[in-house]
Amino acid sequence: MYQAYSFLYILALIFLFPFEHLKRPKELRKRWIRERFGLYKTSLQHSNTPFHPVWIHAVSVGEVIAAAPLINKIRDRHPSAEVIVSTVTDTGQKVAKERLGNAARIIYVPFDLPFAIRNALLRIKPSVFIIMETELWPNTIRILNMLGVPVLLMNGRISEKSFKGYIKLRFFIKDVLRRMDLFCMQNEVYADRIRAMGAEADRVKVTGNFKFDTRPSSYIPEWTKILQGTTIIAGSTHRAEEDLIINAYIKLKSDFPMLNLIIAPRHPERFKEVEELIKRNNLKYIKRSEIANSNTPLLQHSGLIIHLDVIGELASVYGMCDIAIMGGTFIEHGGQNPLEPAYWGKAIVCGPHMENFPFIEDFYKNGGAVKTDADNLRQSLKELLSDQKKMIATGKTAKELYDKNAGAVERAMKEIEGYL
Repeated sequence: MYQAYSFLYILALIFLFPFEHLKRPKELRKRWIRERFGLYKTSLQHSNTPFHPVWIHAVSVGEVIAAAPLINKIRDRHPSAEVIVSTVTDTGQKVAKERLGNAARIIYVPFDLPFAIRNALLRIKPSVFIIMETELWPNTIRILNMLGVPVLLMNGRISEKSFKGYIKLRFFIKDVLRRMDLFCMQNEVYADRIRAMGAEADRVKVTGNFKFDTRPSSYIPEWTKILQGTTIIAGSTHRAEEDLIINAYIKLKSDFPMLNLIIAPRHPERFKEVEELIKRNNLKYIKRSEIANSNTPLLQHSGLIIHLDVIGELASVYGMCDIAIMGGTFIEHGGQNPLEPAYWGKAIVCGPHMENFPFIEDFYKNGGAVKTDADNLRQSLKELLSDQKKMIATGKTAKELYDKNAGAVERAMKEIEGYL
């Protein structure tokens, strides 16, 4: 089974490698190639620590953010432990360095090929390998298991779409899962799914969602003070959503002329595309990257669009908004994290597709978020903007639900302690 998987992986890599290589800046390409083949420059294990490194794999931005409170807790409990964080994406690397640069070493994960994995393990020699959410690489798990390195899944989730795919390959996935030592899942639904995929029942625990323990920077960026009036943030938007949101914004401005809109595209490669869309609608806008970061006084504006064309600020910028529209919810993507605005106690508006965040049903039921669709987005926003008491109450309920569900990292840490 593993030989067939490796053969298919190599075929896919042959086709994708040129694109993946060339899309990266020239200064990053050599490091990316070297690390994806497990050829880290020097040994990543410190000689002055009694611990072998704790290796945490977080595929991209969302997983890195979710891993941050766990990493901080590991360092608090075991100050001499070396923590290594691997990612797949460049944006994951950037956010990991910004948030965890002083707490962990950041690397690219090796390709899921035996020789690349062995190269990496010769240099890292981890005491434990922790996978964030769901990133099941069969060869990596098999080789770690063969070498006696515990493999743990933390903050585990299995979307309905992924579950259907995994079940079709259960004959293979079951063998991969039996080589893993612990599965800490976000809720009972995900726990049932991973058991159905073949995980041993006594190794599956429900510990909650780490994202309820994520604390964005309490510092709201200084540049946000340029905005006067009510502000809506459309966070982590995808193609087609910006057009929908901008059209709703244009119509809302006839009733709320001082209304501001901050648009934060999910993917940096789409920054230019979104800017062109704003220009085509002849709207007044400023790019975040062009706003001074110095202490120079900034002119104040209202009725303005801010194009958030930087990475890593969105979670803190939510702190200054009045309403947060969640991207990835008006297309069949499954949504983006609503807990970032919930942390700040902001009114949350979601489209119909929040499959990646099943806990949002509690928010809807208790009045901590508003569910709408493309046809009714403008009306849903207008109702909140017209009723400030309702808008504030919605945000307050979101914050209460956020606080109520905290503690997942501590529960997971108790399970991890035996493996460190």
